Amino acid sequence: GYGKLILLGEHFVVYKVPALVAAVGRYTDCDVALEAGAGIEVADHRPAVPGYKAKKGAEGRAAVALVLDHLGVDYAAQKVKLTFGGDLTAARGRAAPTRAPRAGARGTGIGASAAQVVALARALGQAVPALDLDEDAVNAAGYEGEKGYHGTPSGIDNTAATFGGVLKFARTAGAPKFEKKALPAPIRVVYASTGITASTTAVVADVAAKRESDPAWFDGLLQSYVGLLARAEAALDAGDVAALGACLDENHALCQKLTVSCAELDALVLAARGAGAAGAKMSGTGRGGLMIALAPDEQAEAAIKAALEALAP
Repeated sequence: GYGKLILLGEHFVVYKVPALVAAVGRYTDCDVALEAGAGIEVADHRPAVPGYKAKKGAEGRAAVALVLDHLGVDYAAQKVKLTFGGDLTAARGRAAPTRAPRAGARGTGIGASAAQVVALARALGQAVPALDLDEDAVNAAGYEGEKGYHGTPSGIDNTAATFGGVLKFARTAGAPKFEKKALPAPIRVVYASTGITASTTAVVADVAAKRESDPAWFDGLLQSYVGLLARAEAALDAGDVAALGACLDENHALCQKLTVSCAELDALVLAARGAGAAGAKMSGTGRGGLMIALAPDEQAEAAIKAALEALAP
């Protein structure tokens, strides 16, 4: 399963306007072995920041069991041995280049938990051909697994983890809607972490409280975002990196007005722009977590990475 970054629309997506989400060119994979015995045995070789696996251990075990239960894999009658690996990490304190392929946690916003459960679902489909899983079924199983980590997930992370590429994603009263975006070429994105973990639930609740206290103010920001989204989609369709970068900059300014950015994010964003980024913004929950920068070419990508590594904790 791919990791993901939110290109545009964090927080606004809560209010049923679309977000643009990019799967990153880093992934989690899974090997499944079914043996005599009973129970679930997990070997987790994913790269991770210190303490991540211990902190997320109980949630991860719940997520694995939810996927197995959803797919009807009986671990009382057989031993299910799972080995997770790949090169996707919840990368705190690093700057890393990635590219959104043409096709396809409270932690850092990279979607590591979704990548894990989607990788598990896909591996089970290969190990148990009778399951006959297509990509939609893999995505549905990943959504069930995400409940172990997030309670009521948005569906963004598992959808990006399953399908890759860039997705236009919208919440609805029912099932989330998504549309795969065709890219003329891969886009170069560099991401870095502040090393700060914020509670998504708390930040979303704070934005909701601000909206309730001043609906006209919030609606003005929301309408600005809707116009910005239309321009960003046109830029994506045309492969216009400069125009897309300008949209990232504008979205970051909206996030600042929502008070979901912070000094550490702003410093990384400014450093990326100074190093040649076409645009840069926070990505995800905010008040910590990740930022992203759009690189116009390979030379700029290297310069941005160096600038961010000098600042990231």
